[in-house]
Amino acid sequence: MQLSPRLGRYAFHVVVVAACYYVGARVGLLQALVNDQVTPLWPPTGVAVLALLLGGLRMWPGVALGAFTTNATLTDLGATFLITAGNTLAPAVAYLLLKRTGFRPEMDRTRDALALVLLGGFVGMAVSATIGTGTLLVAGVIDGSLFWSTWTVWWTGDALGVLVFVPIVLALRSLRLRNHSVRRWVEAVALVVSTAVVMAVASTHDLRLMYLVFPFLIWAALRFQHLGTAPCALIATTLAARGAARATGPFADLDLVVRMVTLQAFNGTAVLTALLLSAVIAERNAARAAIERTVAQLADVVARYQPLPLGDLLPKPPEKR
Repeated sequence: MQLSPRLGRYAFHVVVVAACYYVGARVGLLQALVNDQVTPLWPPTGVAVLALLLGGLRMWPGVALGAFTTNATLTDLGATFLITAGNTLAPAVAYLLLKRTGFRPEMDRTRDALALVLLGGFVGMAVSATIGTGTLLVAGVIDGSLFWSTWTVWWTGDALGVLVFVPIVLALRSLRLRNHSVRRWVEAVALVVSTAVVMAVASTHDLRLMYLVFPFLIWAALRFQHLGTAPCALIATTLAARGAARATGPFADLDLVVRMVTLQAFNGTAVLTALLLSAVIAERNAARAAIERTVAQLADVVARYQPLPLGDLLPKPPEKR
């Protein structure tokens, strides 16, 4: 029996989503902190939310397939089904919440940035953290004393996956290489390199220096809007998560819960600042462009307007008899 072209394309997209989910999971597990399966940076959630945003809710089988394939190598079959359900349900909840608020992938409005961070990241990913941690508790993998520490790591990792990978992919979709001069590319490279250097030092040094990245996020928002803030936020949050996983720099000598709360506070503040500021600048630029178009149209109308002679406008004197 031969599949229709439409069904074949759909099956192909589902397999691609599952493969990307699995690859992202293997990368995220390199920094697992609890039972070799709970990590402070979980890229698959970003893959899942992106798949639903770009392909619609019908892409959920790809998310479920990728989650099941990943979890099957980490725990028993019963726990795998429950964790897979949570990993599938959380992106679906995030997607439905974003659609409910009228989220636009261009992220050129302040409400889009707020929705992605608060609803897509923090609220939506609490679902997977609760189901996953509860499953580990019921299965006896962790005891009650580790519930909240495991939950915070799970929630932090899932939320960070959304906040890191969704903005960067959406930004790259709008990138037009030919629309930028060489000078602008040089500035962009300098911005990215500077952000990486500052965060590499701040996340490994004992001094509390991570706030030094905010001027670079502001620079990115003012000069490049979303195209600039997305990669800079990716660098900042990824290096911060790496420092938290290794307990280095400002995360040294902190217990697991405090580390995750500190990491989530920094990541949320950095991403929210970057996305909000870039959205505000984009809205301002759009308003300015609209005003300029209106002025140009009015100038064109005035230029084509033929005024009547002044004499035709003045009242004529009465005729003499």
